[in-house]
Amino acid sequence: MSGMSEISETPEPAAVAEPTPHLIEVAFKGNRREFFTWAFPEVPTLRTPVIVDADRGEDLGTVHSTGELAVTRKAGTPHGKASPEQLRPALRAATADDIEKGSHLREDEDNVRRRAIEKVRAQGLDMKVSDTEWQWDRKKLTIYFTAEKRVDFRQLVRQLEGLFGTRVQMWHIGVRDEARRLDGIGRCARQFCSASWLPELRPVKSSVAKDQRLSTLNPSQISGSCGRLMCCLRYEHEFYVQQRKRFPKEGKIIVTLAGEEKIVSNDIFREQVTLRGATGEVRIVPLAQLNRELGGEPATAASDLAGGDDEADFDEEVTSEIYLVDPPRGAATRTYPGATPSQGTPPARPAAESSKQQQQRPQQQRPQRERPQQPQQQRPPQQQQQQQQRPPQQQQPPRPPAAENAVDATADQPGEGRRRRRRGRRGGRRGREGGAPGGAPGGAPGGSPPAPPSAPPAGS
Repeated sequence: MSGMSEISETPEPAAVAEPTPHLIEVAFKGNRREFFTWAFPEVPTLRTPVIVDADRGEDLGTVHSTGELAVTRKAGTPHGKASPEQLRPALRAATADDIEKGSHLREDEDNVRRRAIEKVRAQGLDMKVSDTEWQWDRKKLTIYFTAEKRVDFRQLVRQLEGLFGTRVQMWHIGVRDEARRLDGIGRCARQFCSASWLPELRPVKSSVAKDQRLSTLNPSQISGSCGRLMCCLRYEHEFYVQQRKRFPKEGKIIVTLAGEEKIVSNDIFREQVTLRGATGEVRIVPLAQLNRELGGEPATAASDLAGGDDEADFDEEVTSEIYLVDPPRGAATRTYPGATPSQGTPPARPAAESSKQQQQRPQQQRPQRERPQQPQQQRPPQQQQQQQQRPPQQQQPPRPPAAENAVDATADQPGEGRRRRRRGRRGGRRGREGGAPGGAPGGAPGGSPPAPPSAPPAGS
């Protein structure tokens, strides 16, 4: 086409893709950790000092984790789950001057803590100042304390802000968090688990120590430096539970190749079982060998399950009412609806018919046995003479008619009539047996026993 110039088309420059920010975990003083984004292409190495964007300023920390490990820890740790969706960025790597400034702040924190304790004592507050932490740009001062109750520290915050000329933030923490911030060496001669690797601090119950066969009578032996039960009791509890499921119960009697043996103890670490036979001989066998002696079945099959014992008891209760011969008369037999009586045993009769038949039966009198009459022994003439010389027993005077009428009048009342008749019997019995004042037998004066009969003369 004439008169028209060809327009040359120039290609537009391609848009440069922005690099994807990396996720890093930064650690601060007192094992405090937070997650940030790293926008630079090169990922910093571990323990590299970096300057990050903090609350209303900048702070200094060290890289704790990067890459996939940082992603995993963000999804599984409490501080990772509590982090906001929009993470703050890490600004740059720290220089030598930044590191030197941070070291001076660490030295000044001890002086700040002592001055804060003086203010607390001056106001009489029931709290313990554990630690203090300066932000790298000195725009914020955080004071960590422990207290058993809630404390009103508003007046204290005003005094501290006027004293240090910066914003003061008070953090109430527990005794476990205090041990985590201050760090130290535990009873195992190693660093505190909470400060080294334990991601979450959970409460520990005393039942966990009992499952591990630890005595709870002296809690100080199973407690850490914080005064609470050691954290290792909780995360080691699952190991003890799973191991004890593989072992038989202690005290149970099992049948092995050596006969009946009793399980004395279990060693879950070496996987050995201590057995004691009927003769008192003790032997230690591995758990695998014990399973082979039991027929290839796990040792827990006969010890942990209690269904076999319960079924045996039930069978014993059922067979105790089955008679091999005809049941005796009067024995209670069970009848069920729809059941047919067996041919060997007659059906049970109603209770009403059996009681009537027992009443209609004539009562058979047992024949009385005739006792042989023993010949009467004749007393010697001297005893007969002493018997004749004894004074006659005093006869009781006749009962007046008023007493008889009183007894007849109370005959309708069973209680009083019986009581009076008993009194009469006792009195009559004492009169018959005693016959003398004081109830002395034999009629001797003053209740003294009668004189023994003298021997007959030799010439008689």
